[in-house]
Amino acid sequence: MRNLKVMTAYRGTNYHGFQKQENAVGVQNIIEEKLGYLTGAPVKVNGCSRTDTGVHANEYCFSFETEHKIPCGNIVRGMNSLLPDDISILSCEEAAVDFHARYSCKAKEYVYLILNRPSKDPFMADLALHYPYALDTELMERSAQDFVGTHDFTSFCGTANRKEDSVRTIEYFRIEKNENLVKLIVKGDGFLYNMVRVMVGTLIFINEGKLAPDSIPDILSAKDRDLAGKTIQAHGLYLNRVFY
Repeated sequence: MRNLKVMTAYRGTNYHGFQKQENAVGVQNIIEEKLGYLTGAPVKVNGCSRTDTGVHANEYCFSFETEHKIPCGNIVRGMNSLLPDDISILSCEEAAVDFHARYSCKAKEYVYLILNRPSKDPFMADLALHYPYALDTELMERSAQDFVGTHDFTSFCGTANRKEDSVRTIEYFRIEKNENLVKLIVKGDGFLYNMVRVMVGTLIFINEGKLAPDSIPDILSAKDRDLAGKTIQAHGLYLNRVFY
């Protein structure tokens, strides 16, 4: 039995996240179907993370076992010939027997894209949040540093994580601006359901004066979701890199 590590990228617009769905289409549904066709046997893949409906991935890792002897290069070429245009296989390699895309992952980096200009861009409608008002990115980045470190992020997650361990470590949170495109980049050892989207929504509330610039430490300590900002739209979010 071979254990394979595969890197993929996908545009999440047409999918209900990565995870396989019974009553909707996840990216995993499509990948397992095409892998089964390629290898001639049913395949179950292990994804590195769940992603929400509409979230994209520049780099997503999944692993799977197969008895087929097809070379890794042929898996890349074969899958890319079978997959729709919004899913791409980037690489495939042999992995250790105990490798698991989710449990072996050390850290993840997410990017949130904001188109910051008065007019919409029809070519980026599902790829970045359109925010037509002024953004003080320096203020937002200063406030974002309060996320860095090890904290209980109960205040910054959706209800799906309320009964789980909510302690996570954020390594960095940077904000870059290139003309009208603002990129928020955050790396951590793990992320709770909706966590990045709530963090970004909180920074936007700070930008709008709805929350004080120094409010994040108190919100973290309170462990109260109602004190943080809104859960920002999913279509600006990308799983950017995974670390093993």
